[in-house]
Amino acid sequence: MEEVRIGIIGIGGMGTNHARTITEGQVPGLRLTAVADVRQARLDWARENLPEDISLFSDGKELIDSGKCDAVLIATPHYFHPEYVIYALEHGVHALSEKPAGVYTKQVRQMNEVAAKSDKVFAIMFNQRTNCVYRKLHEMIESGELGKLKRVNWIITDWYRTQAYYDAAGWKATWVGEGGGVLLNQCPHQLDLLQWLCGLPVKVRAFCHEAKWHDIEVEDDVTAYMEFEGGATGVFVTTTGDAPGTNRLELTFDKAKIVCEHDKLIMDKLKISEREFCKTEKNGFAKPETERIIVETDGMNEQHVGVFKAFTNKILHNSPLIADGQEGINGLMLSNAMFLSSWLDKTVELPIDEDLFLEELNKRRKTSKLKEDTGIVFDTTGTY
Repeated sequence: MEEVRIGIIGIGGMGTNHARTITEGQVPGLRLTAVADVRQARLDWARENLPEDISLFSDGKELIDSGKCDAVLIATPHYFHPEYVIYALEHGVHALSEKPAGVYTKQVRQMNEVAAKSDKVFAIMFNQRTNCVYRKLHEMIESGELGKLKRVNWIITDWYRTQAYYDAAGWKATWVGEGGGVLLNQCPHQLDLLQWLCGLPVKVRAFCHEAKWHDIEVEDDVTAYMEFEGGATGVFVTTTGDAPGTNRLELTFDKAKIVCEHDKLIMDKLKISEREFCKTEKNGFAKPETERIIVETDGMNEQHVGVFKAFTNKILHNSPLIADGQEGINGLMLSNAMFLSSWLDKTVELPIDEDLFLEELNKRRKTSKLKEDTGIVFDTTGTY
């Protein structure tokens, strides 16, 4: 095989952006051959704006069955991600899923079981893992040079969204259509990065405020406290209602503190470990000596293109993925825990009770209502 023929299921905001990326030739070895969408208006858009040799389908499974694609990118509403991944893998087609992996872990666990038995490539669009800042931070943590993790604080409030954003699609910001708000739509990247860098917490106490800043069903403001194995603690804050917003990740280790903000890594490195200093220093008011370092990175941040390249090269040359699709359950476990903690008004332990989570989610889906679809598709370029 010299190239990978890919089809896109779902030509909404992200699907449209991905179609342009591929047809513009930004991913060597990857060729768009088909798209699918249940909305005729989006198929009309595809016919008018994409190369004429691209096949159009009104059903994603028909696209998979057509034989026109070696792989599919799934960019549908969240509930359908596992369904199409499973169908693709079971029918001999490689699968790349947009985030999140699904809405609830029990659903995603079924998908991962199928993926484990398949010889096809399964990846997930965790494009923030291509960011040089997070890659370098991950490398430093894995090396052990920073010592033991003590504290993590992430305030990610620069996901500002207007009411028009939520009103554009009938499924968006509803329990039955999307399955959540800022935790499922905007923050899967940060939740993935958090567990990728720090591991999953063992306990979560969260407060998810629904419709605090917008006329929606789901959460648009979240504050969560986390406890990790080994004693580290953390706080995660996010919203789509702050302007201007902030994206600041602060990690405190035994041997250093690192701040990730404005695409930079700033490290305050201790001369000796804090624990050793605390136990041996005779002056009760002394503070450990530190050196401030601007951490150098390779400067590369390919985002979605990087994920596409890795996915393509995995199929063609068996090279590494940016993120194996089965890893998608980890960040989802964290968001599910935050939801469950807020709904039950108590601390929950991870892994969560998946049956209980689904029971609670279904209570909300039962009274949820889809809105009228306006047909508006916003350009997502530069919004991630």
